[in-house]
Amino acid sequence: MSVFLRGGIAGGFHLRSRDSSAVITKRRISSVGAVTGRSVNPASAIEQRATWLPGLEPPPYLDGKLAGDYGFDPLGLGEDPKSLKWYVQAELVHARFAMLGVAGILFTDLLRTTGISNLPVWYEAGATKFDFASTKTLIVVQFLLMGFAETKRYMDFVSPGSQAAEGTFFGLEAALEGLEPGYPGGPLLNPLGLAKDIKSAHDWKLKEIKNGRLAMMAMLGFFVQASVTHTGPIDNLVEHLSNPWHKTIIQTLFTSAS
Repeated sequence: MSVFLRGGIAGGFHLRSRDSSAVITKRRISSVGAVTGRSVNPASAIEQRATWLPGLEPPPYLDGKLAGDYGFDPLGLGEDPKSLKWYVQAELVHARFAMLGVAGILFTDLLRTTGISNLPVWYEAGATKFDFASTKTLIVVQFLLMGFAETKRYMDFVSPGSQAAEGTFFGLEAALEGLEPGYPGGPLLNPLGLAKDIKSAHDWKLKEIKNGRLAMMAMLGFFVQASVTHTGPIDNLVEHLSNPWHKTIIQTLFTSAS
């Protein structure tokens, strides 16, 4: 359920009367009034925070500080701060895998449908036999590599910065040093040097998690399409464009049900 836990503050302010954020918020509200020439009620400005359901008051533990926090947690899974911290990281990793998966599926499916390469449809790719290695060998190698990477990631989550200590990764620690848990840095994992100041990278984080959530929904769509139509997403798109008014998801579902 981590995919639904975060939601963000795409505008709007959060007022706290007992800390410095209240001062910042009041200044922002005052500046709005100065620009518009109208008096601004702080309470009405606070209510303008974007939520997944307009007018809904988000739970107190989702205060808008997290990138992509739109106050969506109907089951209350994030009430425990430790659990919420883990859900944030879990969603981030799933979002990145989903973006890679969507890009890979669309690219290979495009090569297949255009005849450029004789590739299997994406949901049958796992059964493909390769000449350079057996399936068992590939599975073992994948488990070892993924297990190592995920173990390092988890250890960095438990003890931030510990995996950048000298001697923890064959002398390559400086090249892989993370910016904060969940956001690796260094020339290998951040070659473009984006968001070097991770504390001020809220916009980058927001864009990533939004695209990641969209990718997760796209992957769900790919799964449903494959189960119902037994073809790839490019085939489904071509069929829909051939007759947009009669080749839709509604007709497809009704046809498959009958």
